[in-house]
Amino acid sequence: MDRRSALLWMENVSKSFPGVQALEAVSLYVNAGEVLGLIGQNGAGKSTLMKILSGVYTIDSGEIYYNGESLHIHDPHHAQELGISIIYQELNLMPNLSVMENIFIGREPGPPFVVSRSRLEQQTRAILDRMHMNLHPTALVRSLSVAEQQMVEIAKAISRDVRVLIMDEPTSALSETEVETLFELIGELKRSGVAIIFISHRLEEVLHICDRVTVLRDGKNAGDVMVTDVTREDLIRMMVGRSLDQFFHRDEHLDIEQTTADIVLEVRNISRRGTVINPDAVVLDNVSFTLRRGEILGLAGLVGAGRTELVRAIFGADRRNSGQILIEGKEADIRSPSDAIRLGIGLVPEDRKGQGLILGLAVRINMTLAHLDSLTRVGFVQLGAEQRLVNEYIERFEIRTPGMEQRVINLSGGNQQKVVIAKWLMLGPKILIMDEPTRGIDVGAKSEIYELMHQLATNGISIIMISSEFPELIAMCDRILCLAEGRMTGEVSRHEATLETLMHYCTLRKQVVSNVEGELSL
Repeated sequence: MDRRSALLWMENVSKSFPGVQALEAVSLYVNAGEVLGLIGQNGAGKSTLMKILSGVYTIDSGEIYYNGESLHIHDPHHAQELGISIIYQELNLMPNLSVMENIFIGREPGPPFVVSRSRLEQQTRAILDRMHMNLHPTALVRSLSVAEQQMVEIAKAISRDVRVLIMDEPTSALSETEVETLFELIGELKRSGVAIIFISHRLEEVLHICDRVTVLRDGKNAGDVMVTDVTREDLIRMMVGRSLDQFFHRDEHLDIEQTTADIVLEVRNISRRGTVINPDAVVLDNVSFTLRRGEILGLAGLVGAGRTELVRAIFGADRRNSGQILIEGKEADIRSPSDAIRLGIGLVPEDRKGQGLILGLAVRINMTLAHLDSLTRVGFVQLGAEQRLVNEYIERFEIRTPGMEQRVINLSGGNQQKVVIAKWLMLGPKILIMDEPTRGIDVGAKSEIYELMHQLATNGISIIMISSEFPELIAMCDRILCLAEGRMTGEVSRHEATLETLMHYCTLRKQVVSNVEGELSL
């Protein structure tokens, strides 16, 4: 294709950092009114390429053409002036300001040093109406849902007459309904001539919303294809160099229906009432189940089903109004996470960046933070022992990092997740709760996490796995428990589990009664 006919063309772009060749002769183009999917494993170079386009990084070599003319982007402000905007996965909004203040921050209408709030509200309404968004311009951003905040980010880009809009994992925190709303908006932007670069690990969404897909692997181009010409399996093969049947693989190691394996965790009739918004809301309603040694037990449910609330109650992070927790047959008094840790329970949280890691600190510190008591002698951390332990886990988990002193913020999502898991395994848990362990990481890193979970279960560690991806639960778990509206609605063995069965139980609105063995009857 002739670069002069594309709205944007990046040609043979290379970028290196100390010890790392991030991009090597990568090319990408996007046309006006086109949705381009940009995919690849974590560390493939997607973020680096987009940071070059948005003015965060400068290129070492290569060319950028915009409207057929050679372009050098000086900084993010310059990129925005050109109509190139990026919406990051971590939204860049000020929660204590209003919608209209966030959209026009630094560009408020009015005479010098005076803001015309009436004009500000009027212009904001015009943009929101164009987006068919029922938001009030004066509403505080902190009062909005994640999806609504994302719409504010898009409105901010539209207010700058955006011509190229980069969306980095825009659906990672959205419900199905919110995703549909977002896709409708993307369709409208496309029809108005905006070029959209859509970055996502959710390949089904890429195939659904994009016109064409550019694939990166190890900082190089691995393919550029029309979505009508490829399948999900084809995209995975281009991303990782191997086929789909090598993922979601787990050997049989525990037959739940015939085993007499020890029960390591028993949850009896846990209930919880009340949220910040509604003190009378039912969060958990008499939930009971068991977990056996070496078992991977799945928790399935739709948004708001109570999965995360359940494991937080077990871990002592949230209070419970009633119910019992038994560890190896003995009632456990778990009132805080420290109680749970002492009893051999670990929790890999859903939000690894906000709750599982201290992003600005080194890999070494993040790994050993919960293990310092065992590494301390007479008030001092034994650095030699700490470094040996960290190196052992880096090698064991194949964590890709230049060294243990690398700040964890610079690692890919998959490697960050391995650091979180390593932190808990250093404590030698009997039970490991993993809340969305593969969210936001690519298929290659997912495969490594799956293999690690399989090894842990084989070694006798019991795992509770929460996932919004039903195929993942079906492939990985020995049993799957389904929740809806805070209630347990079904239990399915891995041999019986299908997408239809899980969806059936997860959409039930009928209360079920469970006995203490966790066997359910409708």
